[in-house]
Amino acid sequence: MIEFPIHAPLDEVQKQQLGVALATLSPEQVAWVSGYMAGLQASPQAATALTAPVAPAADRLLTVLYGTESGNSEELAEQLLKAAKQKGFKAKVTNMADASPSDLEGLENLLVVVSTWGDGEPPEAAEEFYNDLMNGSVDLSGVKFSVCALGDTSYDQFCQTGKEVDARLEKLGASRLLDRVDCDVDFEDRFASWATEVWSTLGDAVSAPASVGAPAIAVAAPVYDKKNPFPSEILENQLLSGDRSLKETIHVELSLEGSGLSYQPGDVLAVLPRNADDVVSGVLRASGLNPDAKVVVKDIGEKSLEHALTVDYDITGLSRKIAASWQELVKHEELGALLAEDAKENFKTWVDGRQIVDLLEAYPANDLDPQAFVDLLRKLPPRLYSIASSPKAHPGEVHLTVAAVRYESYDKERKGVASTFLADDAPVGTKVSVYMHHNKNFRLPENGDTPIIMVGPGTGVAPFRAFVEERSEDGSKGDSWLFFGDQCYNEDFLYQLEWQDHLKQGSLTRLDVAFSRDQPEKVYVQHKMLERAAELWLWLERGAHFYVCGDASRMAKDVHAALLQIVQEEGGKSEAEAEAYLAALKKDKRYQRDVY
Repeated sequence: MIEFPIHAPLDEVQKQQLGVALATLSPEQVAWVSGYMAGLQASPQAATALTAPVAPAADRLLTVLYGTESGNSEELAEQLLKAAKQKGFKAKVTNMADASPSDLEGLENLLVVVSTWGDGEPPEAAEEFYNDLMNGSVDLSGVKFSVCALGDTSYDQFCQTGKEVDARLEKLGASRLLDRVDCDVDFEDRFASWATEVWSTLGDAVSAPASVGAPAIAVAAPVYDKKNPFPSEILENQLLSGDRSLKETIHVELSLEGSGLSYQPGDVLAVLPRNADDVVSGVLRASGLNPDAKVVVKDIGEKSLEHALTVDYDITGLSRKIAASWQELVKHEELGALLAEDAKENFKTWVDGRQIVDLLEAYPANDLDPQAFVDLLRKLPPRLYSIASSPKAHPGEVHLTVAAVRYESYDKERKGVASTFLADDAPVGTKVSVYMHHNKNFRLPENGDTPIIMVGPGTGVAPFRAFVEERSEDGSKGDSWLFFGDQCYNEDFLYQLEWQDHLKQGSLTRLDVAFSRDQPEKVYVQHKMLERAAELWLWLERGAHFYVCGDASRMAKDVHAALLQIVQEEGGKSEAEAEAYLAALKKDKRYQRDVY
């Protein structure tokens, strides 16, 4: 990867794009491009055409507001901002984490891109803005808006945050430019269609300057991204957990050589898995379809049904939307009753623990058309894994810590799509499709002298391995404290020897561990936090950043509750004051969570 001077007048995306482009050129081609650009710079007309932006019109203002959990909404907001400026709008982009509803008063045009996290919750960084918007009162008359909601149809409360924000903006007096659009995990096409409608409705703010005949120069797009993932070679695939462990946790090392991809600790690697052969066979058997039947996969073309089900479609995740689409094909009276509006709780109970194969078996179809079947499925989504390595400690590589998901329900053996793909079907030498997903909401402090507290039980320890490695490579002097937990000391102490080495070297200051099944009473990381409450409070008071990674449904909530208790008791604060203290930490990016 080409290194640019720190003072280079390019943002990170431009550096990556230019680096990828230059890496593909021969020395002769680089010399030609250099001369070509020098010639353009020597021509005043050409230089003006290349560098002059469209002049913004003072009376055409546009604000792009986003709320993000994993970074997708932010990325789309930046795309809207660039397009708006090209069209002559005086545009700005605002993170809900840095905004209040009163900031929306008096706006002319407002585009909102917001994701839903978990089962109907707003992104964590946007929670304060969301609560204030839902409960406060501001006058948004005169504001024209449209909302793009991101979500996941596998959850009941699909795009719930976007729906609620959309309704609330209208209730506060704003008027719609366009109806809200709801996007599933494969959001690109729906977003692009919505954006096209937005610009068609708004029009250009001013006309673009006339061409002076200078040849256009297209900036090279990143070679490897979501639409064109990098075929990364597995360098290492090692079992971390012990032979007697009730878990199966693996350490996976992948090569980035030749990809042009870069990352920072806290970022995420997206893995495009394949459905396991036995899972595909089960779905084919339940559907009664011929595996060799031809189907057309959107944006790809024709292929066999078996191949499409293996690499293109989610054939496990069963949602209400999938069941409703299946009912349109089978017209089954019992399924229809289960999907009735007044039977939502019955469907929720029935679907729990079941997969698509169970739907096909319970409500079979006669003479099923293979194309109709794949058309009701959604694309196989990538799986996002917190990166467990520092690029400085492992140049040209990226490491993952993965728990293989295996369980039984309704007399069937089940398994996680991506985790068991990596565990069972990705030995050393295998090529796996990946791309980088940057997470700006989970970053080490810029100042290496700042103390950090990390809470990462199980595979949630992954990004903290990256954090500690990075600080070790940088020679950072800031104290670091890790709370790690799992089931058994002898079987599940992930990266034990590495932590011990970091403790000896001073790159890790403190390590507190909680192994829940090594004693009669269950001990978790939040219990260790409470045992160390006084010292933890002192660390916070001297500016420590607090990080949590792992399970959102229980662990993260329990850790938050313990942290709230510590702030109350050690800081002498009321519950409301302690909540405000933690809210301020979040706003200052001193309390960051990567939970799932």
